[in-house]
Amino acid sequence: MALNIEQKKAVVAEVSEVAKTALSAVAAEYRGLTVEQLTDLRVKARQGGVYLKVAKNTLVRRAVEGTEFECLSDALTGPLLLAFSMEDPGAAARLVKDYAKEHELLVAKTVAIGGQLFDASELERLSKLPTRDQAIAMLMGVMKAPIEKFVRTLQEPHAKLVRTFAAVRDAKQATA
Repeated sequence: MALNIEQKKAVVAEVSEVAKTALSAVAAEYRGLTVEQLTDLRVKARQGGVYLKVAKNTLVRRAVEGTEFECLSDALTGPLLLAFSMEDPGAAARLVKDYAKEHELLVAKTVAIGGQLFDASELERLSKLPTRDQAIAMLMGVMKAPIEKFVRTLQEPHAKLVRTFAAVRDAKQATA
């Protein structure tokens, strides 16, 4: 179904607004997927904080102009769907990677993050980025480690003294 000029403007505005706030983007070829499979992919995308859009490449090129995803313009060829990570940078990559395991017809083509375009081989690396909660937990663990070590160091002389007294007591009880 062909879009009229107003509908095209709406699509460009919508994708442009998302591209301005997105953290990363993945372009994947969806040729051969059924409507049910695409609907399932959209449901998983919504649950994972990923904006998923299937639009004409010319409209997407206009939409990403002036954003950090302008680098995608040259890579937009063929039937592609765009997945924008809205909450954490690896969300779109995890979505496409996991869904491609189940459906071989979904093939990642390019990955864009931080204004740079990467090959689909970088999808794996991007998908392994920690989520926000995981990153905070890792940071807290790193911040907590020196304090824990300091407390253990302060505690050790007292513990060693107690163990020494216990060993002397056990030795006296054994001889008595």
